[in-house]
Amino acid sequence: MTATSPAEQLPESTPKPRVRVRQSLSEGMAGHHNALGLLRLVLASLVIFSHAFPLGGWGSDPMPLIVRNQETIGGIAVVGFFAISGYLIAKSGAGSDIIQFLWRRVLRIFPAFWLVLAVGALVVGPLVWLMEGRPLAGYFTLGGGGPVSYIVANADLTMRAWGVHDLFATTTPYGEMTGSSVFNGSLWTLSYEWACYLVIALFLVIGALKYARWLVVLSALGMLAISLSNTFFPTLVPSYLPMFGDPFRVNLTYVFLVGASLGLYSKAIPLNNILGALSAVVVLLSLAFGGWVLIGYPAFAYLLLWSAAKLPRQVQWIGAKNDYSYGIYVYGFLVQQFTAYLGWHHWGYVPWVIATLLVTFGCAWVSWHGVEKRAMSLKDLGPGRGIRWWFRWPRERIARGKPADGPPAAGPAPARAD
Repeated sequence: MTATSPAEQLPESTPKPRVRVRQSLSEGMAGHHNALGLLRLVLASLVIFSHAFPLGGWGSDPMPLIVRNQETIGGIAVVGFFAISGYLIAKSGAGSDIIQFLWRRVLRIFPAFWLVLAVGALVVGPLVWLMEGRPLAGYFTLGGGGPVSYIVANADLTMRAWGVHDLFATTTPYGEMTGSSVFNGSLWTLSYEWACYLVIALFLVIGALKYARWLVVLSALGMLAISLSNTFFPTLVPSYLPMFGDPFRVNLTYVFLVGASLGLYSKAIPLNNILGALSAVVVLLSLAFGGWVLIGYPAFAYLLLWSAAKLPRQVQWIGAKNDYSYGIYVYGFLVQQFTAYLGWHHWGYVPWVIATLLVTFGCAWVSWHGVEKRAMSLKDLGPGRGIRWWFRWPRERIARGKPADGPPAAGPAPARAD
């Protein structure tokens, strides 16, 4: 005889009590059933809105005046990008080995980055040069300041050369303000993001992503402690560790690790409407009264993930299959500089921003379908097969009678040693 629950013993006419199941962050974000794609598009677009003020000649982003000089609109967007990236990259790292992880991260970030460098130096630059009536032979120089130098100097994601020759230096509002040639001022964050990937790679190698996740949380708290130390004792940590004197390195790594911690503990973290509303309140209060880095960062990270899970399914398809956010981010500044050179900013802030968003989206579409999507299709090939496959592959070929690096061997196959 099988036991029955109290609910099963009730008469059929009596409604059974509802069992409330607590949903975790992992369950709410499962698969592509979330709005992360939409949120990333919004964040990338906010960067364009933020940059439009100085690039169009309207002064600085007004947000710092509202939030006690803590952040710009674009800065908030970048913080959101790093939080989401930390969540996704940590979960990806936990399910792969170090070779697979690095291979996939290289494919995701470098091809599109190299393309935008080439577009700036080899398409936009020569076009502007010719529009100014200068002979093209004078543009393609091999020395410092030329297009080749621009591409080579920046190829590893660290921006060392911001422009080519003197282009845009006196012909755009931003050039007049800075007195320099700047093609793409948005790309500086990518070296910090790559550094965060390497931090996750280190955690992967030592097994922390599976067996000591608390180390990631501890590291996030460590970066927060350094950030607070730099605020109250600016020379203390940098005097011993100069790299941590860079506030962007400290704060962006901190919020990235917050996102990573949420990802690694996503099965234990509740997806709760009260927590979502509370996180929104904390974000607003921290921006208005202070504490944006201390408590605003983690609250914003949770708010973004909660929003991604709770936004209607009708919008969850946006950006789920085709991710244009990276392309929008890397092309936005370049498009704004070029269109400002053409004088489009004279149309006014709103018309110009709308126009640059449309042009930038077109560039992002080409980048995704022409480069990014094709690069990501290689993620399971070559190094993407993982360490075990690379160690097993030569042995399997020999066992099948084929040399590890050549055509099938003549004669009978050797007997298996195992």
